[in-house]
Formats: sequence, structure tokens, C-alpha cells
Amino acid sequence: MTTDGTQDARGTHATPVPRPASPPAAFAAGAPGGAVPPRPTRAPGAPPGAGGDAFLTWLRTARPKAAPGIWRFGHAPRPEVEPEVVPTRQLLTGAGIAFLVGWLIWSLLNNGYLGGWWIVPLELFTPDSWRYSDSKLVNLVVWDGYTLLVVLAIMIGVGKVGRWGEVWRRFVAPRLRRREPVEQPPPPEEDPAQWPKLRAGGAGAAADRLAADAHAGLMKDIDAARIARAWRSVRSGNNSLAAFTDAVVRDGAAACPHPSGDRDLPARTARHDLATAQVRLGTTVDDPRNPYAYRGTGLAVGPDLIGTSLLAVGPAGSGKTGTVVWPIAESLCLQALAGRAAVVVVGAAGAGLGPADAYDVVVRIGHPDSVYDLDLYGGATDPDEAAAVLAEALVGDLADPHPGADSRRSTTVLAQLLGPYHAVHGRYPSVPDLRALLDGDPAPLGALRKALQEAGREGLLRELDARERQLGHPGDVGAVLADRIALLDRPAFAAFFDTSGRSTPFSLRALDHPVRVRIDLPERGHADASRILARLVLAQFTSSAAAREDRSLFACLVLDDATGTVTPEAVRRVQRLRSANAGVVMTLRTLDDVPRPLRTPLLGAVGCRMALSGLTPWDGQDFAEVWGKEWTETRDVTDRQIIAETPAGKAFHILRRVITGNAPTARAVTVRQVERERWSASELAHAVQPGHAVLSLTDVRGEHAPPLLVDLRG
Repeated sequence: MTTDGTQDARGTHATPVPRPASPPAAFAAGAPGGAVPPRPTRAPGAPPGAGGDAFLTWLRTARPKAAPGIWRFGHAPRPEVEPEVVPTRQLLTGAGIAFLVGWLIWSLLNNGYLGGWWIVPLELFTPDSWRYSDSKLVNLVVWDGYTLLVVLAIMIGVGKVGRWGEVWRRFVAPRLRRREPVEQPPPPEEDPAQWPKLRAGGAGAAADRLAADAHAGLMKDIDAARIARAWRSVRSGNNSLAAFTDAVVRDGAAACPHPSGDRDLPARTARHDLATAQVRLGTTVDDPRNPYAYRGTGLAVGPDLIGTSLLAVGPAGSGKTGTVVWPIAESLCLQALAGRAAVVVVGAAGAGLGPADAYDVVVRIGHPDSVYDLDLYGGATDPDEAAAVLAEALVGDLADPHPGADSRRSTTVLAQLLGPYHAVHGRYPSVPDLRALLDGDPAPLGALRKALQEAGREGLLRELDARERQLGHPGDVGAVLADRIALLDRPAFAAFFDTSGRSTPFSLRALDHPVRVRIDLPERGHADASRILARLVLAQFTSSAAAREDRSLFACLVLDDATGTVTPEAVRRVQRLRSANAGVVMTLRTLDDVPRPLRTPLLGAVGCRMALSGLTPWDGQDFAEVWGKEWTETRDVTDRQIIAETPAGKAFHILRRVITGNAPTARAVTVRQVERERWSASELAHAVQPGHAVLSLTDVRGEHAPPLLVDLRG
């Protein structure tokens, strides 16, 4: 049984998913003497300690509902509006003055300087026998009790004015607070460590085995997430209750494994909470520009936010890969091991996107030791679909950058060749064959025509005739396609993009399974080919993610550098991913890498936008426009000089000027409501410190968070 409660489908799928056998050489680079550093023995988020106490604490920690982007693990909600905080000096001075005023009022009353009116209530509501009694006890109760009430009334009044309650809460109560008692385990029907949902669903034996493993320290956070996913598969009817119960009773915390057999990653660099599928990226800065409810809280993202896609823009060295891309990719790899996600990570070789052991499939294009190849046609069985995806990869960046433009002419040219070739050979052409066909080489075209004539495929012959008539005519895009495909017809790629079945190609049709994939692009020496391949993977991903029958798995594509991949068709496809339970994470060094007509549509197509430190003012202007404006309250202070008219006033002003050095002025304060940008281009370019970013968030339900200043190092 796999993590989604079904049998392992790798045996029937065209794309294998086993892990490549390659040593994690990246770990040895920074170790002294080339030795591999020790592997962490526990996960940052939920390490099972002795007896499983740490895991049980993690499992029982509260995760209240919160606004988008807030780290929910142990979160303590804050008020929406910032309470008024009186400065300490002003608070203590006011409290002391209020006490002196109360003391003065009581002294004047007690000594008769204010008359005897304050005794009138006592005379009206008590009999004479009480007031003039010979008993000392009665006099003590009546007179001293009434005096005490008056004193208390005075102290309550001045205490209200002097904010004594705030003084108590701020300075006295924290010192009197006792150590918080140790929290007791919740009752069994509410204890997540007892798996009450399984018991209520009729899987009591499985719940007993899981509870025993949890208390014995044999379960980790990823095991709990994986089994919870398998249980949801049972509840949805995709798997039987008996099979689930038997697997859990037999294997315990190791039940329902991932097809690779892994129960964790080799190491974790970020802080994850698999119960909420969040990864913590940093801390929201305690800054007046941030909403009060977000200040000082952890900033985290998950599939609910990445499902609207994320775009991070920042120059080289701003921390895009280390603080944004890899933590998100690591989180998605953990989610894949839990059976919740499928992730494809694309970047340059050696870009720091994790060790090979963290993935099931590693495609190292241009590297002779690569175990896997990349399917140039994305596993498409329809030649028209394959032509559309390949045309987007080859010449998508040459299309008119207007959002309404497309590459239909290029798609038609490729379809005129792929359809006949597939009908004759039962497969698509290799890169050299496709280049020869696009160049109009008579030999392969003649052989293809002869095979079609022998098979009696008149319809496909007309397609081939149309292609031959267009050869050499002005405006024929076949020559451009041939030039672009020639970038992939290089000796370094001779062993790749094979269509004869001799290699092991990876197809993005595998997104129906919880697969972890890393594709290394040959940036060094083949920059143009790398951009073509990045566009190819993006086009195949958006096509495959939207065509999935089972969308319960979250599918995500992580592009470490999206330079040259943003095309009009790509923007349209990214907009449609939200409804397919999929998303894209992209980074750019600058928005100048995107054609000017596509910048606004791109920022509008993604729901999460991040501007890192070092942004240029013209890039900041695009972010400022998409984030819009808000109404804020401004205070204009005007100092007006006071003119004395009497000799005494003039003398007082002269004395005040000598003492203070300033002329006597009267201050006028004007409060106005004005509309201003949430973050201006100048602030984004100059006010964001290194290691920080401004991030706006939108989840798949439409809830959003305003631009937040985040410390990515916290």
C-alpha cells in the first residue's frame, strides 16, 4: 500500500519512480578533510525524544486558525488593532501624581477645609443611635467604615485617571506570576496521540498500534502526516478499511510507505510543521508598516498559498535560493513522502537545491552519468498536444509579448511533421530527425512520404504536402524552429531526449503519484538551451497538472531561475493552475528579464509576490502598482510663534528664549485621511535591509495578506 492508500502504480506507468543510486557528494564539500558531516538525528519541527515525549508534545501543540501566512504551530493570536501603549516615564509620572492628588483631596476633606458635605450621605442613611452610640465597636464600624469607603472611592477615581491598573499589569504582575503548571494530557477522546478519528471510523486496532508506537518514540511527524493522508483515502472510498487496518497493525508507524521506502529526508534545513503543511520562511518584523496582528509572528507558506503561485524577485546574492526556493522545495519533498504532493524542482547544476538522496528522480541533462532522461514530448499521445508544448518551448519567447498573442503558427508547423512521423514509426522523432525535417532535408521527407503512401494515409499526406509547400517561403517559421532545435542537437546532449526506448525518460505525466524530481539544467556553456528546456518543463507541467484525473495531490513546479520562461502562453497557463490544485514557484533577478507588456499580467497571475532586498526602483514601481494604495491617517504639526503684547509677556518670552534657546511657539495639529502607496518604489529599493523581503500573500480561498516586511533570517 502506498501513501495515498492505493497499490504502487510504478509498475504500470510509463515513467519509473525509483531513486537513483548516487552518493550525496554535496555533503562532503564543506567537511574537513572531505569527511561527511554527521546526519542530524532529529527533525527541527518534531523530533521524537526519549519515550516519544517530544513527538507527543509536537502532536498536541495547538494550531489555531490564523490569517494567511502566519506560522500556526503554537501561535498565540494577537488583537487586530494595536493597543495604546503609554510610555513608561509618562505612565509612572501620571500614577505618582494621581496618588498625590488623591492624598491631597483626602487631607482637605479630613481636616475640614472642604466643609462637611461629604458626611451628609452617612447622616441621611443611618439612624442617630448609630452615629451617637456609646459603643466603641459601633462607632468603629460606622465612622471608620464610612471613612474607608470614601478613601476607596477617592483612590478608585484617581487610580482610574492615573492608570494604576496598567502599572500593575506591566510592572507588578509579571514578578508575582508563578511558574506555569505542567500541562496535563488531554482526555483520550480529544488526544491526537490516541487517534480518535480512527477509533470513530472503526479502526480501533490500528489506533492502538499507532498510539503504542507514538508513546514508544517510534513515530515521527512525517509518519503521522503520511498515515493521516492514507486514512483520508479510506474515508473517501479510494481504499478499503480492512486493508488499511491490516497494514497499520502489521507495520505500525512505517505503514503506507512512500514508493521509495523513505520515511524522511537525509537532513532538514528549514522548520516544518507537517500537521499544517507549513514551512517557516522567517519572522514578520515588528514594524509600523506591518499590521499589528502579524508583527513578531512567524511567516510560513504551504500548499494553500503556493497553490496561487509565488514569484520572488531579487538580485543575485539576495537569498532567493537559500531562504525561499530550497525551504519550499524541501517542504514539498516532505509532503511527497507523506503522500500529499508531487514536486518538480528545476535549476542549474550545483545551485543548492538539495542532495540527490532527497529526490526520487534526478535528471542531469548534459551529464553522462545521469540515470534518467527527459521526455521531449512530455508523454503526450496526441501529436497536436505534443506540437503545442514543443512550440511553446522552442519559440514561445519570440511570440508577440502582448498577453493575447500565441504561437499557433509554430504549433501548426510542428504538427504537420509530428503527426505523419508518429503514424509511420509509432513514436516521435528524435532531435536530429526533427531538425532534418524542419530544415526540409529531401531524404527524410521523401522516406516519410513513401511510408505514408504505402500505408494509405491520405490525410497525413496532405499535412506533409502543406509543410513542403511552405518551405523556403518568406515568413516560414520552420527555419526559426530548426535554428532553435539545433541548440539541443549538440554533442553534449547526444544521449538525451531519446525516443527509441533505449533510455529511461522521465515524463511529467507522473504527477499523479507523490514523486520528487530534480532537473539540473546545463547553464554553463548552454544558456540558450537551458532556457528552452526550462520553458519546456513549464509547458509540460502546466499541461499535465491541468489534465490530471486525480487532483487530490498538490503538484508544484519550482523554477530556481525563470529568466526567459515567461511568455504570453505561460502567463495564461499559470492562471489556470489554481483550480487544478497546482502551483508554480518562480524567481527572477529583475523584472527586466520579463518583456514589459507581460510584467503586469505576470504579477496579476500569481497570488504571492515577494520583493527581496536590493530591488531596483523601476522594479519596485511595478510592485508598488500591483499592491495598490490604502487610506492612512497623517498628522501635520505646525508651530506658530507667539507674539507678546504686554511688557510682562515680552519679558517672559525673552527669559524663555534665553533658557530654552527657542522662541515661544504654539503647536497646531491637523489630522487628515490620505491615500498613499502601501510600499513605494523608493522604500522597496532603499528601505528593505539585507536578508529581508516584502511579501504579499493570497490563498486559494481568496483570503489575502497585505505586503509584509519579513526577516528571512529569523
